[in-house]
Amino acid sequence: MSVKLEDYLQPFRVGIETLYDLSCRLSEAYSKLAESSDHFIPTAITQLPTGHETGRYLAVYVGLSYLRVAFIDLLGDQQIEGHARVRRTLEKAWPIEKHLRQDHSADLFTWIGDCIAEVVADRLANPSEERIDQITTGISFCLPIKQDSLDEAILMPTGKGFSLSSDLNLRQSLLNGYERHTYSSHGDDANVPAKRRRLFSLPKLKVAVMINDTTATFASLAYLIPSLPNTRVVMGLIVGAGCNTTVPMKLSNLHASKTKPILEKHPNAENALISTEWTLSTAAAPFDELGIRTKWDHQLDQHCKRPGFQPMEYMIGGSYTGELVRIVCYDWFQGSLGIPHSSLPTKLVEEYSLSTDFLSLVVASSLSDERLSTELSKTLSPPPDSDWAWSPDSARALRMIASAVQDRAASLVASAVVGLLDCTKEVMLNPRETNGYNRASKSHGNENTNSPSALASTPWSSGPEELAVAFSGGVIQHYPNYKESVQRCIDRLLLRAGPQAGGKSVFLREASDGGLIGTGVLAGTASGEIGEIKVTLTST
Repeated sequence: MSVKLEDYLQPFRVGIETLYDLSCRLSEAYSKLAESSDHFIPTAITQLPTGHETGRYLAVYVGLSYLRVAFIDLLGDQQIEGHARVRRTLEKAWPIEKHLRQDHSADLFTWIGDCIAEVVADRLANPSEERIDQITTGISFCLPIKQDSLDEAILMPTGKGFSLSSDLNLRQSLLNGYERHTYSSHGDDANVPAKRRRLFSLPKLKVAVMINDTTATFASLAYLIPSLPNTRVVMGLIVGAGCNTTVPMKLSNLHASKTKPILEKHPNAENALISTEWTLSTAAAPFDELGIRTKWDHQLDQHCKRPGFQPMEYMIGGSYTGELVRIVCYDWFQGSLGIPHSSLPTKLVEEYSLSTDFLSLVVASSLSDERLSTELSKTLSPPPDSDWAWSPDSARALRMIASAVQDRAASLVASAVVGLLDCTKEVMLNPRETNGYNRASKSHGNENTNSPSALASTPWSSGPEELAVAFSGGVIQHYPNYKESVQRCIDRLLLRAGPQAGGKSVFLREASDGGLIGTGVLAGTASGEIGEIKVTLTST
């Protein structure tokens, strides 16, 4: 080989000083977006779960690939064997077929309404269930939304594969899809056959809350966190097919046009949860300033459906990392090793044929190189007339490329997390010059003692404080060693930053199925006892 693979992959290796520099630059970029009129749009959530809410709520989660519906029982302080504060019942999931994502919105929401009706009908089929007129419901989306009230949501422009108009009223669309299943659609249903009545004589939905899935993830852990002393949730993080975060921010740090609807309804509100949509191009400049994006990243960007729309997501999102690995593999095998295009496996040649799931389950597994090459010969086989075949060396090359791409992705997620926590004044990054970049000093003195995300339900007593990042998503939960890599890099960045006030540390805490559970939690919060997002004063 004229070039060693280790050297070939050098562009994917980002040192800790560069990552620290990236955190500093991203922090400033996020602050500017918060101050702008059209980014870092606040949700209508100014109050967080107390952990004491109780009741049963219907939760609907519209993900990128799956629709999930379940009843969420909030148990509060009740102790029920096998359940910690939350119990899920009658849960169902359906794959969202490609034609539904790309057809007219009415078809998608009619299908969603039918699926919801299945779960509601299952509940009412229980003889012990009382007949009810309406069901309090929470709905979460993997899509970016904006809202003036908790029970309304308008779709924002998205690059997530749904052919939906960007001004779509999501609440009304969902109610329209479910409406034909309600009592009011048929009036007296005494003469309706029992089987038909089961699906077409259902109670109405009372939409209590509509949220983004990262906000639901945040709320899911916030509901459970009272059992953990000196711990509070400061961020919701999803790394799956896409990537996004939710953080609490002070309304005073946001552009007045974004806070007006909130203050009109809640004049005493001081803070709100922000779904950042941090992968959009508006926050991407630091990646190019520091030379982090490689030629392969630019190639992927240029040939995707929305070039330049989400540069960060193209480097870390599960929808794209498989394709990025494919691009690098093809370049290595064909460009560096001289293997003819026609001899390579189709999945290394055709765009978006190599999935991140395949990398996670097969390539990143603990199989030896020999066994991996045997497996690849079956699942990633070359054309029948090819004179090339997988060997332990080529299998190792694929594994090294996938590892380089995902290791960088994990480090970029960590860097962005630390940068965002600096922006919200939860941690403090040393403003010293880094890599020739002189960062303007930010005062974290008194401001840092007024953390906007402290929860009334988790008062901080003495001792070090743990800042919890609630995470969910297929990549960070299931890709081998991914979460550990993110945590390790966060630790290194905070070590580089120096001691934090109050002995703060940042830990990733799993909020499995947070997009669904948190939706039920916030439906309960909006409908019952709620606790205001309060400031916890800490010593400096």
